[in-house]
Amino acid sequence: MTTTPAATGVAATLRRLYFVRFGFALVWAVLLFLTASSISLLTAALLVLYPVFDVAAAVVDARSARVNVAGGSANGSAAGLYVNIAISTLAAVGLAVALTSGIPAVLRVWGAWAVVAGIVQLVVAIRRRRLGGQWAMIASGAISVLAGVSFFLMASSAGASLANVAGYALLGGVFFLVSALRLGRNASQSTGWEELT
Repeated sequence: MTTTPAATGVAATLRRLYFVRFGFALVWAVLLFLTASSISLLTAALLVLYPVFDVAAAVVDARSARVNVAGGSANGSAAGLYVNIAISTLAAVGLAVALTSGIPAVLRVWGAWAVVAGIVQLVVAIRRRRLGGQWAMIASGAISVLAGVSFFLMASSAGASLANVAGYALLGGVFFLVSALRLGRNASQSTGWEELT
């Protein structure tokens, strides 16, 4: 089976977006790790910036999905992306408020966001599996749910730290990198955008 122009276009857009998301996650995680021991102005800005960036990335992704649907290949992902935009917007607001209460409150909000966003990511990735490169997004969504629960539980422990949030973001970035590389591999091998296993 050969790729359709619509599928090729959305896959190329996703590949570029995933590379950008990896780069952002890498830089963001390093900066947060260096400031994770307390909530400084830089830490606060980083924590709010992450979901804001997620909103921007989801907007780009949703536009690509809408074009793909218009091109005749409905992948069913646009609705999930709009849900993600709403969730991440609420997370940014929630984190801004939680920052005034300390690290435990931040971990609770981040944990709740990670759980819900992970479920949405799972659904979107499963619907996109024919594009290829989505197994990493499926794994990332599942891990996000588990990490979110752990953040929520961690908030009640003594010595709660934001360092694990940095690790979570870095791991998510690695999954985006793997997906980007896999999308490129699928394209070069003309597999019909079906998942290679």
